[in-house]
Amino acid sequence: MKPGHFPTSTTGYTVREATEEDFPAILSLIKELAEYERSPDAVTNSVEQMKREQNHFSCFVAELPDGTIAGMALFFTAYFTWVGKSIYLEDIIVSQAYRQMGIGMALMKRVIRRAQDENCKRVRWQVLDWNEPAISFYRKCGAEISGDWLNCTFDQKGIALFNELTITGEAPSSIG
Repeated sequence: MKPGHFPTSTTGYTVREATEEDFPAILSLIKELAEYERSPDAVTNSVEQMKREQNHFSCFVAELPDGTIAGMALFFTAYFTWVGKSIYLEDIIVSQAYRQMGIGMALMKRVIRRAQDENCKRVRWQVLDWNEPAISFYRKCGAEISGDWLNCTFDQKGIALFNELTITGEAPSSIG
């Protein structure tokens, strides 16, 4: 068995570290998730961008015996002021055709194992409030789901506009 490969004999898939060769399949899963989340046009990432930025994220994939990538968990190291070193789980995705096979749980276990191995104090992620299957899965995993926090985001345009306005001394009032 290759290092980093963890076969799940009862289900026939292997969870392993992703490689550059997996980026097209990972991007395809990202686009599948965006479609499900009603935001198909929001994905601007590309395989080329992932290659340039691969030092900024880690990823596990679930691979079927025929080489199909059925799921993935993409994450990165974060630092939270209250607790310290943590993992931020950006996305855990299992393709619709391969759900109910234990792949999501296997991917989550690998992320949590990585967090423990690296002495992380927290694993955090987000879930849309209407995504009941995901919420149910996370509760089954034992996650604490909080409704107290709101997301704040600047996209690339918002970053540029904020910097432009603050350089000129104007206080930004509305950034899209």
